[in-house]
Amino acid sequence: MSVARYYHTASTLANGSILVTGGYNGTFLDSTELYNPSTGNWTTAGSMNVARDFYTASTLANGSVLVAGGNNAVSILNSAELYNSSTGNWTTTGSMNVARFQHIASTLANGSTLVSGGRNSSTCLNSVEFYNPSTGTWTTTGSMNIARYSHTASTLANGLVLVAGGMSNTSVYLNSAELYNPSTGIWTITGSMNVARRFHTASTLANGLVLVAGGYNTANLKSAELYDPSTGTWITTANMSIARYYHTASTLANGSILVAGGYNTANLNSAELYNSSTGTWTTTANMSIARFIHTASILTNGKILVAGGNGTSGYLNSAELY
Repeated sequence: MSVARYYHTASTLANGSILVTGGYNGTFLDSTELYNPSTGNWTTAGSMNVARDFYTASTLANGSVLVAGGNNAVSILNSAELYNSSTGNWTTTGSMNVARFQHIASTLANGSTLVSGGRNSSTCLNSVEFYNPSTGTWTTTGSMNIARYSHTASTLANGLVLVAGGMSNTSVYLNSAELYNPSTGIWTITGSMNVARRFHTASTLANGLVLVAGGYNTANLKSAELYDPSTGTWITTANMSIARYYHTASTLANGSILVAGGYNTANLNSAELYNSSTGTWTTTANMSIARFIHTASILTNGKILVAGGNGTSGYLNSAELY
């Protein structure tokens, strides 16, 4: 990449290019760039209107990318903007009702983007709102039962959104989970994870189960567990070979989950694969560069693009393919 960064986002565009935006490298960034899988090259794209990190980026059905919230040197943000892949420009859209960072965004079946939780200064949020691409406006919906940030959100096959873990206002690591019903706008408590965790990953498997892996809760975690939507319960599965948090998890074409990098008293370059058929992890090739708080994007050719992050040498602009 032309700019080293972490706490950035990477979004897949309709043409297969990867849009990397914002982040931090000693200063808050508004710069964006595009990766072309056909050439393997990066090109600079239009800058966001506002520099930000700890925000969310969602690819909309119309091909635009919605960026919302975050943090910068000035304030915690409620602003949102859209990237137009046809023009390469960013335009401001409706602002969220609540300024927030370290929140999560989920895409609903109707094309809306659901934003949940996060932080507003020292306050942990349970508020939730959704963005309507047709009107460019945000609408408040039912609040979560528990305020949380640094959690995960997974859209299930039945259209419900599963939120799991994170951290609460009282600096307590959470094992609780809850479900959002888009039809009613109501959250209901579901089974709790066996282990409280934040900075973990959540991946929806082909069989409909959700795999949660790693994270942190005063200790680095290598444990993994599966959520079964049919029972609303969590089942422990095999541990990863290495405890890690701030890693990435990507679903491969064969259904395996690739976990890469992260942190465990040091930056990691190790990677491993979860086989959902056997419930086991196997080690695979190491990344060339140890990194955490990076991004991982699935390309149309099946390869995984890892970009940026923080490494032994500091902020990274390097990228590599698995």
